[in-house]
Amino acid sequence: MDNRAGEFIEIGSGISKYNCFVPKGLPPKEPSIQYDDELIYLISEANRYIGRLDEVTDTLISPEYFVYMYARKEATLSSQIEGTQATFSDLIKAEAGISDEIPDDVKEIENYVKAVNYGFERMETLPLSLRFVREIHEILMQGVRGENKSPGEFRKSQNWIGGYSISTASYILPSVEHMNELLYNLEQFIHEKNYMSILIKTALIHSQFEMIHPFLDGNGRVGRLLVAFYLAKEDILHKPTLYLSKYFKKNRQTYYECLYDIHAKGDYETWIKFFMEGIIDTSKEAIDMARAISSLKENDIRKISTMGRSSENALKIYEGLFDKPTTTIEDIMNRLEISNATAGRLAEKLIDLGILININNKSRNKVFVYKEYMDIFSDD
Repeated sequence: MDNRAGEFIEIGSGISKYNCFVPKGLPPKEPSIQYDDELIYLISEANRYIGRLDEVTDTLISPEYFVYMYARKEATLSSQIEGTQATFSDLIKAEAGISDEIPDDVKEIENYVKAVNYGFERMETLPLSLRFVREIHEILMQGVRGENKSPGEFRKSQNWIGGYSISTASYILPSVEHMNELLYNLEQFIHEKNYMSILIKTALIHSQFEMIHPFLDGNGRVGRLLVAFYLAKEDILHKPTLYLSKYFKKNRQTYYECLYDIHAKGDYETWIKFFMEGIIDTSKEAIDMARAISSLKENDIRKISTMGRSSENALKIYEGLFDKPTTTIEDIMNRLEISNATAGRLAEKLIDLGILININNKSRNKVFVYKEYMDIFSDD
């Protein structure tokens, strides 16, 4: 059955015949988005909270204290939606060089972090475009499951979601011919200037990308990253401080039902409301995390100030923990240009203050972690 979101197109003939869904281009028409009181309220609240988040992370704390770890939390949750078992702690341990029992699929999370960092830097020289999306996909798929499924290239064959074959699929993606046309429309919509709310456009960009599903694998991760990249493009957030993977994971069934109802019923409004609730929920959580970091920092600096002559060096090490929450004796030696023995005594003092803990319990090559800071982000 056809609806305002698109139509089913018959492909092939005989026993190989199937119907794929071809979304209509954005924005939705006939009718356009319907604004009832609930939707208007949710849009207003979403804008309010996302604005507050931007303000809090710009004034309450230095944004860099937040961005490094928050991107890693998002990377972990987004990858877990795709089936990885690695945790946030696994990622931090891997980055610290502690290789004992690190799951293989931590590489997928590391790739996501690389894609986040690359994307925000790349946007300074390349518009948010189809080429940009392909570059992000290539980074995500390097050396992980799906690396043999054309990283960085849009699919050249029919694909489907659910079921062991196309005849049992729950959703058959648009054919390649229609896919390419839809991708160009999506790119135009991303850059089109109109009076539509940026947050509604963000919701529509994500849902349209997921309905098109232009890659053989990795579409979910790319689609979730598009949300952060588009909000940055439109200057809604000055730093990548809002990600929706935790909300999507927590409400996974509703998320899939809302996307399904777009192509099945043409119901964009329920999806947009769900998306706005996600922005509100996620912004509130991120604001609370930023405040917790600010409070933690204030308390820890007070502790460090009691260290006497060591406090200046301790503070330099402490500030670095917000960029990387793990450190070693060698790191401390190199950062401060001090001896091994002096670095060891400084680390012990920070342990005594409850700021650092030793996470690998080895007499040599000790790795220390700023656990209270990590705990603010960890859902393990």
